[in-house]
Amino acid sequence: YPSEFLVQKITEDNQIPVHLHVSVSLQYVAGLKGSALLEFFHGNIAEVENEELRHLMWSSVLFYKTPSVEVMACVLLSTKAIYFLLDDSFVHADEHQSDFWNKENSDCENSSFHLSCCFVLKLNDLQSVNVGLFDQYFRITGHSADHIVTCLTRDSYNTHTFIQQLMAVLSLLARTPSPEPVDKDFYSEFGSKNTGKMENYELIHSSRVKFIYPNEEEIGDLAFLVAEKMDGLTNLPSLNILLYVLAFQVNHVEGSAQNTSSLQPKTLILTSSDLFLFDEDYISYPLPEFAKEPPKRDKYQLADGRRIRDLDRVLMGYQTYPQALTFVFDDVQDQDLMQNLTLDHFGE
Repeated sequence: YPSEFLVQKITEDNQIPVHLHVSVSLQYVAGLKGSALLEFFHGNIAEVENEELRHLMWSSVLFYKTPSVEVMACVLLSTKAIYFLLDDSFVHADEHQSDFWNKENSDCENSSFHLSCCFVLKLNDLQSVNVGLFDQYFRITGHSADHIVTCLTRDSYNTHTFIQQLMAVLSLLARTPSPEPVDKDFYSEFGSKNTGKMENYELIHSSRVKFIYPNEEEIGDLAFLVAEKMDGLTNLPSLNILLYVLAFQVNHVEGSAQNTSSLQPKTLILTSSDLFLFDEDYISYPLPEFAKEPPKRDKYQLADGRRIRDLDRVLMGYQTYPQALTFVFDDVQDQDLMQNLTLDHFGE
C-alpha cells in the first residue's frame, strides 16, 4: 500500500466541481497530487496509523441537524472511517450549531491560518445507507442524529462508485456474523402485514450494514404528488415521470462587483406535459428509527411548474459539464388561451 493505480485514481478524483466555490483551505487540498495527497491524509486526517485511504470524492453534503445548509466537502473513505473535510464557512452558517461543532479555534479567524472542520463517521458506527431515486444522492446513517449525513452527488456514477468502495471496505471489518435468516416467502420478506405496504428493497451486507434502495412505489407516490400539484389538469394513469434530476436553479445577483449568480438546489421533474421544480428534503426521509416526530416540512415542496406547451425555446450553454440550460416560457397570465374567446369579444 498504496498501489500506483490507487494513487493515480485518487489524484484523478481530487477535483472540485467547477460550478461550486470552496474556501482556501479546501482549494489547498484539491491542489494536492499523488503521494502528497496520501501524506496529507495520514499526517492531518487519519486517526489510526495503519488505516488506508481507499476512495476520495468531492460532493455537497447535508447534516440531519442542519437540513437547510448544503456545504461542499471532500469525502475520504478509509478502511476505518468516512471523513468529511468541510468548508470552514459551514461553521458560521447557522447559529444553532454551537453544540454540534465545538469550535475552540475562533482566534484563528483573522490570521493567515485556514481552518477546516473534519467530521468523522466510524465504519463501526455505520448502520444503514439509503440510496436516493436514480442514484442522485445517498444518506449515511449512524447511531444518532449527529451521525446522519446525505451526500448530494447529483451523479449516478459517483454514487455507484462510492457505494461499491464502501461495501468493499465494510467487508474487511471483523464483526460477529448475523444469525442465519429463516427462509421467508416474497410477501413476508418485503411486505408489512400491518400496513399492507411494500417496503423498500434492503440489502444486508455481511458487516450488518443495511443498504436500502427505493422501490417502484416511490415513483408512483411521486407521480401522484405531481398530479396533485397540477390541479387535476391531467389524468393520473397517463402521467409518466420521464426525468428526475437534482439540479441547481441559477439566480443572478445584480449590483455586485461581478455579475455573479447564486445556485439554489432544486429537484427537476419532467413529465409528458409539465416541467416542475421542487424543494426536496434529502435528509429527513425515510425517518430514522430514533426520530420522535415527523420533519417540519414535506419531502417535496413545489417551487415552480410550467406546461411544456408554453415552452418557447431552450437555450444551451457551450461550456463543458455541468451544462447550463435556460427554459424560456411564453409569459401568458391565463392558463389556457382559448378559454375566454367567446363571440362576445367580437361584438361592438
